[in-house]
Amino acid sequence: MRRALITLSLLALLTTLVLAPAAAAENDGRGFYGATNDKVVTNAGFIMIAFFPLLVFALSMLQRRLEKRKQARKAARAELGDADWRGGW
Repeated sequence: MRRALITLSLLALLTTLVLAPAAAAENDGRGFYGATNDKVVTNAGFIMIAFFPLLVFALSMLQRRLEKRKQARKAARAELGDADWRGGW
């Protein structure tokens, strides 16, 4: 099983390496978007400048919410206290 996996992985890598130059040469090497100029590069830079702070903000808000849930669980667990001190039979 492991030998077959290694063989298939190497075959996939070899196929990719053989076909990559032909894919890069298609359309004179311009890629999917087409020819780029200064405006395209500048707009891509502005998009990245806006994207990464928004990503950091969104992930920070997600972490904040998860931390609040964790603290609420810890508080609920602490409120119950130890089973020995709750009383009962």
